[in-house]
Amino acid sequence: MAAFVDAGITTFDCADIYTGVEELIGSFVPGVGQAVQVHTKYVPDLATLDTVDLAVTRAIIDRSRTRLRRPALDLVQFHWWDYSVKRYLETGLHLEQLRREGAIRHIGVTNFDTPHLRALLDAGVSVVSHQVQYSLLDRRPARAMAELCGSRNVRFLCYGSVLGGFLGERWLGVAEPREPLENRSLTKYKLIIDEALGWDGFQDLLQSLRRIAERHGVTIGAIGIAWVLAQPHVAAAIVGARDTSHLQETLSALKVRLDPQDRAILDRACGRGVAGDVYELERDREGPHGRIMKYNLNRR
Repeated sequence: MAAFVDAGITTFDCADIYTGVEELIGSFVPGVGQAVQVHTKYVPDLATLDTVDLAVTRAIIDRSRTRLRRPALDLVQFHWWDYSVKRYLETGLHLEQLRREGAIRHIGVTNFDTPHLRALLDAGVSVVSHQVQYSLLDRRPARAMAELCGSRNVRFLCYGSVLGGFLGERWLGVAEPREPLENRSLTKYKLIIDEALGWDGFQDLLQSLRRIAERHGVTIGAIGIAWVLAQPHVAAAIVGARDTSHLQETLSALKVRLDPQDRAILDRACGRGVAGDVYELERDREGPHGRIMKYNLNRR
């Protein structure tokens, strides 16, 4: 983490439901000699959505403040598992109240669809950002969501830009992997590859990416990040990092400027993409994307 800060990457993303991560970042930040932002989340459990009230919300926000050792949380990104439970508007307004009280500096959302984000904004929740899955293969945010966010001054914070590592030289020319995969992240993004291209089509995309990457003197992953950063309404790409092994690759992406020829090649190679609105496939809890989710982590 210190190496990332020294390199100029001074914003860290975490969540209330990522076990131990808020505490880890909270123990690190006080020793840093410069300003660091921490983005966290508020993800009420699916099993308790119908009982979430101001007291519950306040308790979880206060817990995050304690863990992160911050009097006010820089950004709280709100997620709601099931829109048939209508308390999401009320809960969003509770976050707005906590923002006005000074416990939260900014409110964001994560994985909202377009109609329900519009409802939050219309209700008076001052949403400044939307954390979405956005990549060459998953362009769902570029549709109705981009139009809404552009008109309401909401910016995208994007995860999945390198498909959990699938956008990398390691997977070029490799036979299609079989389950079980190494981790849940690879399982998640392999489903995206299946939706958008299939493995053979994905290999063609990697070949195109390698040629573009060689022309720019960077890696395949850097091209994936650079493409996301160049999209309208994108404020940042969130890059998962176990250690510093990909730090220079991440930094190199900031210098890449894809030209019209590059973009045209990638558009042709990316095929049909993923259908629907933001997080629409994942909300089907009986489908392959929804079955791999964990819905009740806050109670732990």
